Amino acid sequence: MKTKVKQIAALLLTAAVFISFNYVIYALITSRCGINFETRIIEPERYLPFDANAGYTRVESDFELDGDIPVIDGAAALVPVYSAIVDSAYPKESVKFDYATESYTQDSAIRFTDTIKAYKGVTDGDVDIILCAAPSEQQKQYAQDQGVELVYVPIGYEAFVFFVNENNPVDNLTKEQIKDIYSGEITNWADVGGADRIINPLDRPEGSGSQTVMLKFMGGREIEKNAFGIFGGAIGFSFRFYVDGIVANDGIKLLSVNGIAPTEENIRNGSYPLIYQFYAVYRKDNDNENVKRLVDFILSEDGQKIIDENGYTPIK
Repeated sequence: MKTKVKQIAALLLTAAVFISFNYVIYALITSRCGINFETRIIEPERYLPFDANAGYTRVESDFELDGDIPVIDGAAALVPVYSAIVDSAYPKESVKFDYATESYTQDSAIRFTDTIKAYKGVTDGDVDIILCAAPSEQQKQYAQDQGVELVYVPIGYEAFVFFVNENNPVDNLTKEQIKDIYSGEITNWADVGGADRIINPLDRPEGSGSQTVMLKFMGGREIEKNAFGIFGGAIGFSFRFYVDGIVANDGIKLLSVNGIAPTEENIRNGSYPLIYQFYAVYRKDNDNENVKRLVDFILSEDGQKIIDENGYTPIK
C-alpha cells in the first residue's frame, strides 16, 4: 500500500513540476511575444460579400461583371477591400461559402488566403487577380521560373507601422533607430528612451507582404535575432489598418516615426515617412477580358471610394 502511495505522490509531483514549468515559460516568453497580433486568425465570415453584417463598408455601383468572372484573392490586410469590391461588382451567385468548414469553396470567385499563397496562386493560374503589396524577390523569381509575366497596377496607399505594448513609454522612433534595433545594434529599450529592458524585435514569415516591405525598409541590412530577446519587450510591424482596424487591440500602440504619427491625415498628406503602394496583380497572358474590366473599376471613382471607405488611401 505504501508503495502505491509513493507512486501516486511521485506522479503528482511530476505533474506539478510540468505545470509549473509550462506556466513559467508562458509568463516569461509566450505572453511577452503575444503582441504580434498579425498572426491572429481573421474569420472569413466576418467579411463575407453580400452579408448585411459583414465588417467592410459597401459602396453602391452600377458596374457589374458578367460572363467569365475573375477569381480574386489577396493579402489578409486587404480582405475588407476585395470583399467590398466583390460585393459591388460581382454577381451574388459567384460567391460560394461553406459554413461547415468556414471557408470559400473551390468554385467560389473569391478566395481567402494570404500574400504568400495569393502570389503563388496568380502565378500558377489558380486565381485571376490578387490585391497585395509588392512581391518579394523570391515571388518574382518564382514567376520568372514559370515563364510568367505579372502586371502590377497601383491601386492605393497604406502606412507601414511599428507597434509596441501600450505600457511601453517609448512613443517615437527614428527610421535609423528602427533599423538599428532590427539589425542588432540597439538591443535595450533604455537606449531609445525606454525602460532598462531587452528589445524583442518580432518579424514575419518570408514572403508575407509586411516582411517584404520590412526587408525593403532595411535597405540591405540584415535582420538579426537576439537569442535573449524573447525575455524582453517586443516591437512588431505590419500595415496600419490591419493592426488598427482588422485586428484592433487595446493592448498595443502605434509608434510615431521621425516624430510623425501614422494617422489617416498624415498618410493622405504624405508626411508620414513610411507609405507604400499596394497593387492589383494579374498575369499578362490572362485572356479573360473581365480582369482588365475589374482593374478599370477599381481605378474608377466608385472603386477608389471602396478603398477609401475601407481604411486605405486611394491612389487617385
